[in-house]
Amino acid sequence: MSAYKSDFLHDLAERGFIHQVSDAEGLDAKATAGPITAYVGFDATAPSLHIGNLLTIMMLRWLQKSGHRPIALMGGGTSKIGDPSGKDTTRALLTDAQIESNIASIRSVFSRFLDFDAGAIMANNAEWLDQLHYIPFLRDVGRHFTINKMLTFDSVKLRLEREQPLTFLEFNYMILQAYDFVELYKRHGCVLQMGGSDQWGNIVNGIDLGRRLLNVQLFALTTPLLTTSSGSKMGKTETGAVWLNADLMRPYDYWQFWRNCEDGDVGRLLKLFTELPLEEIARLARLKGQELNEAKKILATETTALLHGRAAAEQAAETARRTFEEGALAETLPTVEIPSGKLQPVLSVLDAAVHVGLVSSKGEARRQIKGGGLKVNDVTVADEKMMLTPRDLTPEGVIKLSLGRKRHVLLRPV
Repeated sequence: MSAYKSDFLHDLAERGFIHQVSDAEGLDAKATAGPITAYVGFDATAPSLHIGNLLTIMMLRWLQKSGHRPIALMGGGTSKIGDPSGKDTTRALLTDAQIESNIASIRSVFSRFLDFDAGAIMANNAEWLDQLHYIPFLRDVGRHFTINKMLTFDSVKLRLEREQPLTFLEFNYMILQAYDFVELYKRHGCVLQMGGSDQWGNIVNGIDLGRRLLNVQLFALTTPLLTTSSGSKMGKTETGAVWLNADLMRPYDYWQFWRNCEDGDVGRLLKLFTELPLEEIARLARLKGQELNEAKKILATETTALLHGRAAAEQAAETARRTFEEGALAETLPTVEIPSGKLQPVLSVLDAAVHVGLVSSKGEARRQIKGGGLKVNDVTVADEKMMLTPRDLTPEGVIKLSLGRKRHVLLRPV
């Protein structure tokens, strides 16, 4: 559909969120008639969500802003299996304690985007999946799924084509996800499941199960795959995933990720990840040359403000300005403290780079040094055996470590 009547679908379409809708006219009519409830599922396989999850989190936010009720469903139950979609190999199994710890760590992110006092819900599918009895579940739910159809799903075909094992445990994931949709309908009247484009088959399974078990009409909506204008998958940096939790990725580094986006992506990212008016976004997207950098700074500040708060976003922007425009050693650069004894007598530059989080391993640090990417106090490191000593401390009592032109961390002995 090109013209939606409901504010919710109109806003999503205008901003580029919609890839597929199972029954566009039916969903639009329902959302126009009154508030609907919709959900997105998030497995707790890590202590933080990442930027790949942010697209669907923003959809939940727009859902609530347009007067509907969002559910963020944590996969306390399904995380014990792991979604095989898009995976070549079986996920490592997590303990109940690990999953609970991950959910507790993730919870704070949702409070930034959703208003739980105004009706948003954070649910956990362990509440019902952990209570299932195997034989009754197979009889009542499993009989509605055929092996013939399950073998056609991409998550299954990918493994079989590459001759990678797909465990019976993982094979059940799509059934449990479908059951989640039915359970959320029964508990909260949820009629819409949203997710990434790779979840289309799983979501449609839930629609079919709802019709078979309850004779109800449910809906699916998916987002496009998030890629850059050059065609690469968005959400990876030279040091790994772009995490949403501040303890895994500092607000300054998060700001820098958005600031460093490709020129051709600025308008699209402003639509998807900020709440700026579309007229303003169109103006910013038309900027060229050096002026486009101002649009990138606005993108970085607005996205960081949504996740970490306006104060943290403005501090990150000011730190970047002082660092790159004034050439100053900004006191507000990310700072990592170490016991002063670690510099007595020396600390290897490889260990320092890993310790401050610029690289994930000594091997990666060596590769960066060979490519001329690692600097100490703005001087390129030429020798991987270089040692840091108290003589490397600046007048401010820190050592500045840099990876490329954009990432900087201060190492402060205490």
